[in-house]
Amino acid sequence: MASSAKPKAICIAGPTASGKSALSMQVAQDIPCEIISVDSALVYRGMDIGTAKPSREEQALVPHHLIDILDPTQSYSAAQFVQDATRLIAEINARGKLALLVGGTMLYFKALIEGMDAMPAATPEIRAQIDEEAARLGWPAMHAQLALVDAITAARLSPNDSQRIQRALEVYRASGQPLSFYHQKNDQNRQFAGIESAQSAIDSIANTPIISLQPTSRAWLHERISQRFEQMLQAGLVQEVRQLKARADLHLDLPSMRCVGYRQTWDMLDGLSSEAEFKEKGIAATRQLAKRQITWQRAMQPPAFNKHVIAADSPTAVQDALVLIESWL
Repeated sequence: MASSAKPKAICIAGPTASGKSALSMQVAQDIPCEIISVDSALVYRGMDIGTAKPSREEQALVPHHLIDILDPTQSYSAAQFVQDATRLIAEINARGKLALLVGGTMLYFKALIEGMDAMPAATPEIRAQIDEEAARLGWPAMHAQLALVDAITAARLSPNDSQRIQRALEVYRASGQPLSFYHQKNDQNRQFAGIESAQSAIDSIANTPIISLQPTSRAWLHERISQRFEQMLQAGLVQEVRQLKARADLHLDLPSMRCVGYRQTWDMLDGLSSEAEFKEKGIAATRQLAKRQITWQRAMQPPAFNKHVIAADSPTAVQDALVLIESWL
């Protein structure tokens, strides 16, 4: 820690299946804290199995926040997360507890600690136009369009990442500037959503330490992902998605239904893949998610991020993290 002041919050970040939840529950046994979920999927009600949502027993042991706050028809943004998380950190601190931010949505961590770039708000007309083009041409073709106007953003996106391609094209068409332009603006032009001033936000999370769980063995993580997907199937993932699919107001274009595992299950229920193919696709998609999360983690470098890497596959990972946290407190 660069400062002797006790942190108001501590972050635990890592790819899916890296042991974040187990570590956070262990921390909660030793330190008075409340957990703030940093996960874009856990916000949705009725999506419990495929998101590996903390159990009722775990949520009863320690207060959890930003879980089950939205219907799957709704959307949630990094800006909303910054506003909610900053408020919750202050409330948890006022109760004399540590705020423990836990999850794998690295964009949320980045937005909270570095701030949000001011950029054009969502434009329904432009979005509808992009959707119409994508329906005719396909998202890989839209990705190719993006590469012509914003090569930096296109390079970090999959050609099938419809949600992020759509947003990047929308920003460009609304402002005439690429999304990467806003991401690269200097810190003086950054703003925190929902905060009275940038300085007050900076003060509230200054030097927030991040425990970054990063596996040294890809095979170790892949095995854990496979095991967890199998556990989800046994717990009733297909039935969970079948119930969601039965709702007339849910469809695959919603952010909630694009979550890893849900889209693959939906396609299987539509007869687009066999049960064996669906399982392979679900595991493969989860591995790709983990790969993207690790890439984000590695990009979180000083001085913006007070990051402390712990090998997630080390037998002493939990103990190492606990020792580190206790040294900060």
